[in-house]
Amino acid sequence: MQNQQHIPNLKDFRGKRVLITGGVGFLGSNLAAELVHLDAQVTLVDSMIPRYGATLDNLAEFRDRVTVNFSDIRDIHSIRYLVRGHDVIFSLAGQVSHLESMQDPLTDLDINCRAQLSLLEACRINNPEARLVFAGTRQIYGRPQVLPVCEDHPLVPADANGVSNLAAEMYFALYHRVYNMRTISLRLTNTYGPRMDLDSGQKGFMGVFIRRALRGEMIQLYGDGRQRRDFNYSSDVVDALLRAACSQDSHWGESFNLGHSLSYSLLDVVCMLQQHAEFDYECIEFPAARKAIDIGDYVADFSRFQAASGWRPAVSLEAGLEATLKYFRGRPQRWSNA
Repeated sequence: MQNQQHIPNLKDFRGKRVLITGGVGFLGSNLAAELVHLDAQVTLVDSMIPRYGATLDNLAEFRDRVTVNFSDIRDIHSIRYLVRGHDVIFSLAGQVSHLESMQDPLTDLDINCRAQLSLLEACRINNPEARLVFAGTRQIYGRPQVLPVCEDHPLVPADANGVSNLAAEMYFALYHRVYNMRTISLRLTNTYGPRMDLDSGQKGFMGVFIRRALRGEMIQLYGDGRQRRDFNYSSDVVDALLRAACSQDSHWGESFNLGHSLSYSLLDVVCMLQQHAEFDYECIEFPAARKAIDIGDYVADFSRFQAASGWRPAVSLEAGLEATLKYFRGRPQRWSNA
C-alpha cells in the first residue's frame, strides 16, 4: 500500500505561475495541457527550432489559455527576464537525438548543458525560491552493467547527449547544495504518446515506428530486434513531473529514475503495432554509427521515486500505443505523405 503522506495534492497547482521551457514540443505541450486543466497560469518558452518537434498544433486545444514566448533558452538576457515571478519551472527544452549529438556535439552541449546552467543562474539571481524540475535521460547510464538499472548504477554515457545531460543534472544538484535552490531531476526512459514528433528519423525508434505504421510502410529493426526497453506513456511522465514539483524538502537536489514494471523487445513493439495497422517489418544489420552508441537492453528500477512520491506508471504499452495511433489518425497532416 502506498504511504499517503508521499502523495501530493495536484490541486495545489491552481493559480500557480508555471514556466515550461520547450513548452511547445511533445512533452512540454502535454504537461501544459494538464496544468491548464489544473487551473495553473502557464507560460511556455520555445525557440521553435526546425526538426526539434515544436509545432503550434500541439497547443490547438488550449492555445487561448497559455502564454507563449518564442525565445531560445540559450539567450541569457531573455531567460533572466522570463523566470521572474514563477512558482514552478519545468526545464524540458533539449536536443534529444543521440545520433545528432555525435554528429554535432557542440550544439548538443550548448543546448543540453550550457543553456541549463544559464537557467539555473537566471533563477539564482532573479527567482531563487522557484521549484525547478529537470527532465533528464536514462542515457547517462550508458550500456547497463546490471538490470534493472537503479540510481546507484555507474554513470558511463555512451554518447555526447548522455554526457551533456549528465553535466546538466550535476549542475542542478550543485545549485541545490550550494545555494539551497529547490531542484530535482528525473531520468526519463522511452517516452511516447499524443503530440510526439513523428517527423524526425533520429530521435529514437518509437516515433519512426509509429509514423511508418500509420503510413503502412516497412519498419526496419536493427539486429534481431530483441533489444529490450521499458516505456512510459506521456500522461504517466506528466504525472511524474507534477509530483516531482511537489517534492518534500528531503528530496530536493536528488535524481530519480522513471520506468515501467514491464519491458518489451523492439520486435514486441512492432507486433503490438501490427494489431492496429497494416505494415511489414524486416531485420537489417546495425548501421555502424548507431551500433557504436547502442546501449543494448535497458530496464529501469523506479522504486526510489515511487517511494518518494507515490508515482507508478498507470498506462500499459498496449493501451498507450492504441491511444497514440488514435490521436494521430485524427491528425493525418502530422504524418501523411499527402
